[in-house]
Amino acid sequence: MLKFVVMKAMKAADTLSITTKVVLPNDTNTLGNLFGGQLLAWMDVIASVAAHRHCKRVVVTASVNNVSFQKPINHASIVTLEAKVSRAFNSSMEIFVDVFVEDNLTGAREKCNEAIYTFVAVDQNGGPIQVPELIPETPEEVARFEGALRRKQLSLILAGKMKPSEATELKKLFLED
Repeated sequence: MLKFVVMKAMKAADTLSITTKVVLPNDTNTLGNLFGGQLLAWMDVIASVAAHRHCKRVVVTASVNNVSFQKPINHASIVTLEAKVSRAFNSSMEIFVDVFVEDNLTGAREKCNEAIYTFVAVDQNGGPIQVPELIPETPEEVARFEGALRRKQLSLILAGKMKPSEATELKKLFLED
């Protein structure tokens, strides 16, 4: 059973987690591009760090809500992954992961992939525990924060855990007042 306690809200910026990797031969497929599964693993790890920074508790991956492989990432590429909590609910947190590839000559970064993960904070028995609220500050953080409830409601509807008529945020998109 989830217990509710008063917790200090956290700023989204305080959850920012960044890692940089080099795509090595063992990370690539037969076309010389980064395996999608390897990128998913890297994203899962950095997302878990962001989630942990938010709640300071053990976190587990609940779902990978969206992954967009927009551009292939070549062997020897320098890849930077940036993860930040976009919204916190009762025990779960939505985390956005943005993936950038660095041009080897100019150093310019180009966004090539992104993903949305959901993590749940758990106690020593693996049960869900409450997480702090999230405070979005930048326009991007606010947009991702506002969209998170719609994404959660859609996910709950698709899983059969919520009736469409109860999805208040989704109804706002489609129904006029």
